[in-house]
Amino acid sequence: ARVTNDSNGVYDATIVENPPSDCKMMKNEIFGPVIGLRKFSDFKKVIDEVNDSKYGLQAGVFTNDFNKAIYAFENIEVGGVCINEIPSRRCDAMPYGGTKDSGVGREGLKYRQ
Repeated sequence: ARVTNDSNGVYDATIVENPPSDCKMMKNEIFGPVIGLRKFSDFKKVIDEVNDSKYGLQAGVFTNDFNKAIYAFENIEVGGVCINEIPSRRCDAMPYGGTKDSGVGREGLKYRQ
């Protein structure tokens, strides 16, 4: 992948096709416009691969299969699972947070001290 940086420190969006499941970009949090895209045939195996990370902030799952959506919601080990949505917007009153090395606990109105 070619990543460029303009004079303002803005990086180009980058799509990496078929990265190995054990490469750094698939195992670590990337704070930038990067996504790895891979084909799969076993939905449950993909969920296992997602969980095989020390991070767990948010996940977006896109499917028309209600049973897969419920399976993802119940089995992905992250702070929030968005179905057919991206995890980029929330209201301040909504709880937000991660699991594993992506954070401890929740934030939001109810969770403030």
